[in-house]
Amino acid sequence: MIDWTRVDELRCEVGEDAFDEVLELFLEEVDEVIGRLDPERDPADLAADLHFVRGSALNLGLRDFCMRCQGIEHQLAQRESIDLAPLLAAYAGSKAELLTRARTRRDVA
Repeated sequence: MIDWTRVDELRCEVGEDAFDEVLELFLEEVDEVIGRLDPERDPADLAADLHFVRGSALNLGLRDFCMRCQGIEHQLAQRESIDLAPLLAAYAGSKAELLTRARTRRDVA
């Protein structure tokens, strides 16, 4: 679900304190976008939101979530009906894993 090697690389690139800030900002931004995802929205707007969160999530190693975003973007481009439930579940699971691991790292340090 998560590419932990990428997460650790990013943590090393930016430093532990900055990583916590990056993670917090990422979660705030994605939570905002997730809150407005609606299959009834304009497909172009929905695709733009999905593209935005996919890029951010890719940087944090959220592989499953990224693949699901990309799949829905493709469905929208093909004018197919979409189901957001698997995407929302992938994000919720990834978010929980990220936060659990971040807390565990802080507790150990």
